[in-house]
Amino acid sequence: MQRPMTRHGGQILVDQLVRFGVRRVFSVPGESFLAALDGLYDAGIDNIVCRQEGGVAMMADAYGKMTGQPGVAFVTRGPGATNASAGVHIAMQDSTPMILFVGQIRAEDRDREAFQEVDYKAMFGGLCKWVTEVNHTARLHEYIARAFHVATSGRPGPVVLALPEDMLSALADVGDTDGPIAKLAPDLTHVAADALHWLSGFKRPLVVVGGPHWSPQAAIDLASFAKVQNLPVALGFRRQDYLDNRHPNYAGDLNVGVNPKLAQRVRDADALLVIGSRLGDIETQGYSLIDPANPHCAILHVHADANEHGHVYQPDLAVTADAVSFIRALSKLPASRTDWIDWTKSARADYDTWKTPHETPGDVKLEQVITWLSDTLPDDAILTNGAGNYAAFLHRYFVYKQHGTQLAPTSGSMGYGFPAAISASIEYPDRTVVCLAGDGCFQMTCNELSTAAQHGATPIVVVVNNGRYGTIRMHQEKHYPGRVSGTILANPDFAALARAYGGHGETVTKTADFADAFNRAQSSGTLAVIELVVSEDALSTSLTLSGLAAP
Repeated sequence: MQRPMTRHGGQILVDQLVRFGVRRVFSVPGESFLAALDGLYDAGIDNIVCRQEGGVAMMADAYGKMTGQPGVAFVTRGPGATNASAGVHIAMQDSTPMILFVGQIRAEDRDREAFQEVDYKAMFGGLCKWVTEVNHTARLHEYIARAFHVATSGRPGPVVLALPEDMLSALADVGDTDGPIAKLAPDLTHVAADALHWLSGFKRPLVVVGGPHWSPQAAIDLASFAKVQNLPVALGFRRQDYLDNRHPNYAGDLNVGVNPKLAQRVRDADALLVIGSRLGDIETQGYSLIDPANPHCAILHVHADANEHGHVYQPDLAVTADAVSFIRALSKLPASRTDWIDWTKSARADYDTWKTPHETPGDVKLEQVITWLSDTLPDDAILTNGAGNYAAFLHRYFVYKQHGTQLAPTSGSMGYGFPAAISASIEYPDRTVVCLAGDGCFQMTCNELSTAAQHGATPIVVVVNNGRYGTIRMHQEKHYPGRVSGTILANPDFAALARAYGGHGETVTKTADFADAFNRAQSSGTLAVIELVVSEDALSTSLTLSGLAAP
């Protein structure tokens, strides 16, 4: 621990962040944490000032996904905290390390329903890994060290620390703490060998990889393991960049609009090697592909948090380890004597057929746009999205080539794609960042165009405009056909909106015009919005893409 020195709480907090290597924070300023803003004044930490606290938390989540280190966010009490809760929920469901600092009323005013008073332990209790309130300035460094540890250990996730303003402004004579950030396990060779031996006793195994704890090297290790063992690999929902999709053993991803043949392959598998994934309701199609009460196949579950074993499915074997360490150990093993070649080739053939474009009606064909992006963008281009039917096209037709190129919420949160794209563009200014968004999805966070302009972010946003909340309308047409209620949207001129913020904006009404529009957007050197006006009749195709109708 560093030698004691007298500082106000805001300075203690920021000095602790510097000690943990924090380079950037995201915030909307509030009078409840003025001392923390003062601490940031000359700390050398970038403060990305956003327009709404939901965008703050989503940008911090994206930072955590990209770096593996906690994304740090500051929001004010009351409305600021409630706005930020959407991003906290994303981080929890996505297992993303995050620390949210929330301003709080003075401690002496508690329980009077003072201005913007909220009980944050009650509010965030089910939304994060740990939430508490720091009431003693001298212990602030202790709480922050623990927050970093909790956010990164086991199954990563968000931590919320409430900061009473009188605690932050008070002085204390304390030092800084070197708290542990969770490290990955060094060697699991023997455990991995046992797992492969177990797997060799089955004829139709399927490897399912997802969850947190991934890296470029882990993607290489997974590719090597799959090739040596000739095993088919399916990736979890919105974890498509965990393995080069061009790999001959890649079988597709278990998403909302899953390939029906991949879904059947899960049903036909006699064993699942699940690495990192919680094997949740999206991957299992609402727990229908695998019955939690009576699984049709054997399961070996590898997860960093022992509490996940048996949470839904009772595994035949359970290994408590992070996915990166386990796949590293698997990649070092010699080939099994069991022959899975035909099973694996069949899985790959199903994927190749699935990603072949299926024509949709209208003058702008989204399947062709996504295919063009997949074929044209650099391998390291970052694709972001939120929620909506447009995302089904992205997941089906875009071929991810390397890790670190997909930012999307497994929680299915609308509005996520654009804040994530801003965060990605700031973190990687030399890489192409493309946000796919529906007209409803984009309007949930399009006010962050101002944030992008202020901080020099240059994402290209492709807005798919069908004039409706497409996913809800899709379900509405399925369950209550012809009874349209609450799903029509009145939209702005999205291209003009981009230009109003000093960016580049274009509207595309024909597929053939998209490539030139994208090239102009890329050459503009600023934030850009390309609005795609798509046919309302494409809705029926969305039914197919989302797995709600026969292909």
